[in-house]
Amino acid sequence: MKKILIALFIMFSFFKTAQASYKQLVYDFSFKSIEGDQEIKLSYYKNKVILITNVASRCGFTNQYEDLQALWDKYKSSDLVVLGVPSNNFRQEPGTNAEIKDFCETNFNISFPMTEKVDVIGDNAHPLFKWAKENHGIGAVPKWNFHKIIINKEGKVDKTFSSITNPSSKSFVKYIEDQINN
Repeated sequence: MKKILIALFIMFSFFKTAQASYKQLVYDFSFKSIEGDQEIKLSYYKNKVILITNVASRCGFTNQYEDLQALWDKYKSSDLVVLGVPSNNFRQEPGTNAEIKDFCETNFNISFPMTEKVDVIGDNAHPLFKWAKENHGIGAVPKWNFHKIIINKEGKVDKTFSSITNPSSKSFVKYIEDQINN
């Protein structure tokens, strides 16, 4: 019996989730805009749901730009912010900020906020992505382009979605709507 209890204790110890300390909230971070002439302060988006997605122009998931734009168009007046973060960490965004902006506007008519190109993984990752990992765990670390991080209205990572989750999927849209209405 003692061995069974010890085995159960050890087994369930691995399921323990890390408790986030949240010494900072998302509102403590900012990015340079893709144009480079403005600062995108996330504090502008207090009490809104923020969808942060690392994006790339030469990826098999690039067509998700269209669905991200559709979410932005539909919910921007309902407290949703879509933020595109270009990155070449997966070698599919080699262009300059100007080339990325032109690609997005020409091919997808993107009007949601876009940051300058930054690293989203590794030692040089933008501080927001390091913060997300620290407070939400490995699930917040992009494994590929179009990884989605949902920030709740309290400024904390609420949930993440992998690249394969399409922003137009019923389950994703329902999750966004639930967060907006929360």
